[in-house]
Amino acid sequence: MKTIQRLPRLFLLIAIAVATVSAAGIARAESWTAAPKVPPALAVPATPKGPAKVVAHFHGVGAQVYACTAAAGTTTYAWTLQRPDAALLDQKGGPAGTHGAGPIWTAKDGSTVTGKKIAQADAPAADAIPWLLLKADKTTGDGIFSKVTYLQRVATNKGKPPATRCDATTPKTETRVDYSADYYFYN
Repeated sequence: MKTIQRLPRLFLLIAIAVATVSAAGIARAESWTAAPKVPPALAVPATPKGPAKVVAHFHGVGAQVYACTAAAGTTTYAWTLQRPDAALLDQKGGPAGTHGAGPIWTAKDGSTVTGKKIAQADAPAADAIPWLLLKADKTTGDGIFSKVTYLQRVATNKGKPPATRCDATTPKTETRVDYSADYYFYN
């Protein structure tokens, strides 16, 4: 008889545990698509219809590709960014697209967005590339990136130009510097 009386309590405890786990999963999903906290210069402008909304958030992992080049008309050499080369990952770490020269972001669904930098701020980490606000310059396709108007690069890790020698003895040398960042896409 005592075992039978304990069963409803056990089922209640299981139901509470399942509800707690489900709520935690929903909270993580909502925080994944919540706009990040950024310096005022990187805030996405409001639209006539109200604040812009995050339509996608991906984590980029790859490299910033630099070349040792001379400044136009001079013999002064420096590492110059040629292109990013990164994979975009979704919240679960699965493949979601790519990020390359342009700069262009391509989603798994084939849609693309090309961005034009309008503001930047130093990253909190001294060895990380800056955080950026970009305006969509061009979009293609009918997928997730087709209606993007702004995007942000935040939470950067590493990626700055190499500290190695770049001079007349190493012209056109290309090197990859690992980096990661979070990209937020807005409409």
